[in-house]
Amino acid sequence: MPAADPRFNEFIILQAQNAGLFLGQIPHPGSGERSVNLRAAKSVIDSLEMLEAKTAGNLTETEEKLLTTALANLLPLYEKAAG
Repeated sequence: MPAADPRFNEFIILQAQNAGLFLGQIPHPGSGERSVNLRAAKSVIDSLEMLEAKTAGNLTETEEKLLTTALANLLPLYEKAAG
């Protein structure tokens, strides 16, 4: 089994938060306003999907679950926002 790397979890959480920000789920930290940037959100989601494909079989169970859950939460939000 691969060794856990806490940086991986932090990276996935950061990217999921960025996607949430771009999808209007999280208020902008500076302005407090919510806005949607579908292009940026799609870029983050695409990167997470690429990471999932490239790391298949090389993640711990926890890392894999975190990445899978992040994508499972973000994809429906993106589809809804893209309408």
